[in-house]
Amino acid sequence: QVQLVESGGGSVQAGGSLRLSCAASRYTSRTGSMGWFRRAPGKEREFVAGIDKYGGTGYADSVKGRFTISLDNTKNTLYLQMNGVKPEDTAMYYCASAPGYIGPPREERPFSYWGQGTQVTVSS
Repeated sequence: QVQLVESGGGSVQAGGSLRLSCAASRYTSRTGSMGWFRRAPGKEREFVAGIDKYGGTGYADSVKGRFTISLDNTKNTLYLQMNGVKPEDTAMYYCASAPGYIGPPREERPFSYWGQGTQVTVSS
């Protein structure tokens, strides 16, 4: 069983920065893709960013140029560097793993393992 544990969430003012981390219990980062999703209050969960084992990345248009996803295979940890945050970035952020998939995928279905989430709140 793969376990994903997010950390790094919190409250930040608009324009500030935050770095989210996701520690994986196994070498899930080397078997396919990992990604970040988020769910804002009253909204569906949406794709934020993804990275595959070849280093390929993908971003939602709403975060492109502000957020950066990265993977440290030596620590089996996924990161999301969030710069220039906006109030609309307020959400619960989830880390997920999609073993066997590259691209990385942007849909939820390929992601079979999920963390519990970490809350990010951006004030104006």
